[in-house]
Amino acid sequence: MVRGIGDPLVSVYARAYLCRVGMEVAPHLKESLDKNFFDFLLTFKQIHGDTVQNQLVLQGVELPSYLPLYSPAMDWIFQCISYHAPEALLTEMMERCKKLANNALLLNSVMSAFRAEFIATRSMDFIGMIKECDESGFPKHLLFRSLGLNLALANPPESDRLQILNEAWKVITKLKNPQDYINCAEVWVEYTCKHFTKREVNTVLADVIKHMTPDRAFEDSYPQLQSIIKKVIAHFHDFSVLFSVEKFLPFLDMFQKESVRVEVCKCIMEVFIKHQQEPTKDPVILNALLHICKTMHDSVNALTLEDEKRMLAYLINGFIKMVSFGRDFEQQLSFYVEARSMFCNLEPVLVQLIHSVNRLAMETRKVMKGNHSRKTAAFVRACVAYCFITIPSLVGIFTRLNLYLHSGQVALANQCLSQADAFFKAAISLVPEVPKMINIDGKMRPSESFLLEFLCNFFSTLLIVPDHPEHGVLFLVRELLNVIQDYTWEDNSDEKIRIYTCVLHLLSAMSQETYLYHVDKVDSNDSLYGGDSKFLAENNKLCETVMAQILEHLKTLAKDEALKRQSSLGLSFFNSILAHGDLRSNRLNQLSVNLWHLAQRHGCADTRTMVKTLEYIKKRSKHPDMGHLTELALRLPLQTRT
Repeated sequence: MVRGIGDPLVSVYARAYLCRVGMEVAPHLKESLDKNFFDFLLTFKQIHGDTVQNQLVLQGVELPSYLPLYSPAMDWIFQCISYHAPEALLTEMMERCKKLANNALLLNSVMSAFRAEFIATRSMDFIGMIKECDESGFPKHLLFRSLGLNLALANPPESDRLQILNEAWKVITKLKNPQDYINCAEVWVEYTCKHFTKREVNTVLADVIKHMTPDRAFEDSYPQLQSIIKKVIAHFHDFSVLFSVEKFLPFLDMFQKESVRVEVCKCIMEVFIKHQQEPTKDPVILNALLHICKTMHDSVNALTLEDEKRMLAYLINGFIKMVSFGRDFEQQLSFYVEARSMFCNLEPVLVQLIHSVNRLAMETRKVMKGNHSRKTAAFVRACVAYCFITIPSLVGIFTRLNLYLHSGQVALANQCLSQADAFFKAAISLVPEVPKMINIDGKMRPSESFLLEFLCNFFSTLLIVPDHPEHGVLFLVRELLNVIQDYTWEDNSDEKIRIYTCVLHLLSAMSQETYLYHVDKVDSNDSLYGGDSKFLAENNKLCETVMAQILEHLKTLAKDEALKRQSSLGLSFFNSILAHGDLRSNRLNQLSVNLWHLAQRHGCADTRTMVKTLEYIKKRSKHPDMGHLTELALRLPLQTRT
């Protein structure tokens, strides 16, 4: 029935349908499909017969536009027949096609449907057939494109590789139409990258620039140009080699549309981060990647989405982390200064730079084993100054607070005491600006728990910060307490009392003769005051003030709806006194008993917790010098719920 269809185009689609259904319902009768194919070859000459040619003239259709209409159907027929077909059958089919006149269309379908390995091993044969084809019917550049697609999937014989490239590029480079040219060149770039050196890749890129620059033809071919870049960077993971390809950066200049240019830059940076194993100081790589990162950074505007900003910052940070000048710390700091000026609109990048500079200061300390010379001391102060002037430009309030604290710790470790004080004062002055609610991953959340976490960390550092000779005893602690007192807390919040409890822990640690920990080569207050009675008296006065604030708050919770909070806070305060206080003092001893009763009043306390606490006190009372706890335990009754 198919033989009876006069129009060859309709006939070939009928045969394609026959193949599709045949493969589905009777795959074991594949020989019939093979006959269908050879039958089609007998009628193939019809396409170039007078009847079809006259019809094309009548309808005003040119042959180069008409012939590609056959390709989808022919590709399907060829794929059905070549599926799991033996080499002998494929060879026979190829030979039959070779003998037919005007066989470009058949040749294209053979290269589209047959296995890539079959095509690749016979690449020179196919090039010979392509050269013999008539240019007027099916364009040769499409045939070379189909061949190139196969060679991207399978390797030709090594001895033929250069000749294949030369023969293909002779045809490709002569193409006048930029679209035809770039469609073909895009495919063959991968073959060039796969089998040749940067010299051949540079030649191909130069040829692409030459063809696509006139009349700004590149503007219509951004997808193909992007594809070329991706193929080049996929095969050149050594960026010193990649950037030594003379025409690589001029090739990037063809991406004039900003959105496309940024996408290309992102692709390059992703490959760099993924494949760059060792830190680099290669000036060629640094200059090129700084230019690429600057392009990404400069694309940020008021309409840029947060996800996009996060992605760009991640890529730029990945580059910054991979830059290392070894022991040349001054050069490293100069790089960070330059990077700060270039990437000032992306906060995560500035945060990374601050961390990097702090790390640089600590590396300097490590090299000098803590004994700074005049030169390294000046360098470390320069690092500290870098951080001090960069942090205020950040927006996130907790980011600034944590960086002030972190940078102050680094300054302290490097014996920059006045600079450390400046960081800590800046952090203290910033606490009143903390808003009630902050944005966390797009959701508004209360900030008090984050502030509590920061202040607890801050107190741990304040233990080892020595007092300034001109500012009096514990001046930083006093300033911080004033700020906490004046801060507007939530009405139903107990965070202020939890913070005051942490302050008591700090003051208790400060009253010890020798502190729990120190910073090397920095004298803390235990060394400066040596247990001086005036210092201890000031410490005790502060303790009394803080304890008065806690007790005042506990009194305000004597309402029905707040009794559970009162019980919980009372027990927490009791545990703090137990852990950090001197219970030989009658006042503290009596206070702890009162708190124990308060925790159990109204039946809000957890009985199991109270039992465990009392057992702990009895156990500790058996230790030497802890006999006073025996008497305390007798004064702490357990109330049963009735």
